[in-house]
Amino acid sequence: MTGKAILYDATKCTACRACQVACKQWNELTAEVTTNRGTYENPPDLSWDTWIKMEFREVGNNGNFSWLFTRRACMHCTDAACVTVCPTKALYYHEMGFVAYDKDKCSGCGYCVEACPFDVPRSSSGAITGIRTINKCTLCQDRVTNELEPACVKTCPTGALMYGDRAALLAEGKARVASLGGNATLYGENQLGGLHVLYVLDDAPAVYGLPVDPQVPVSATAWQDILQPVGWGVAGLAAMGLGLNYVIAKRKIKIESEGK
Repeated sequence: MTGKAILYDATKCTACRACQVACKQWNELTAEVTTNRGTYENPPDLSWDTWIKMEFREVGNNGNFSWLFTRRACMHCTDAACVTVCPTKALYYHEMGFVAYDKDKCSGCGYCVEACPFDVPRSSSGAITGIRTINKCTLCQDRVTNELEPACVKTCPTGALMYGDRAALLAEGKARVASLGGNATLYGENQLGGLHVLYVLDDAPAVYGLPVDPQVPVSATAWQDILQPVGWGVAGLAAMGLGLNYVIAKRKIKIESEGK
């Protein structure tokens, strides 16, 4: 398998969240208003404006306490459920290996949100039309296509993030796991055809909250068998639905405005 990838070494990560900040700055994503929920995790989840989130897990072993950190973002699967279900080809495989996204083609159907085994894509409704669009990590497509590292990799102060050819990073990850020993694991070599975000873990994937054997849902392909034969009829109904959605949303905004 060719293409580029990111290698995340959880054993080197301090959860400083510099990657979160760099991602927001480079992609001009809005900061979120959050509250103290009694955890170091902030914001509480991925969203339309948050493409990377560091997760903190408390682990106890024979009376000893330690932290496990996990980077949560798009895994850029080789066999990506989101690409499979996207009816408008807004999500597609880039020649460099990652899952790219064309916002202008997004219909806001939300199929990718439901299909992703890693629960990554997030949607948001437009204030005027009420039509949803989705967002997710793009592997800094505008940077990597100009021979620059992704913003998160560039800013990582501990070397927990690396970017390069997937084959080379795969070898690097295996060597790191061998040196760590114990329950250390390399995650992403074969899952979903091979992930373009590889993880070096100090323990089993399940301990980090990762699916051991993520699968593309059967529903991700079944819809195509049902809808594709209908062809332009579905496209016409979809257009009518979007038009009705626009009228309803516009009327709602007018009513709310008059009520102020």
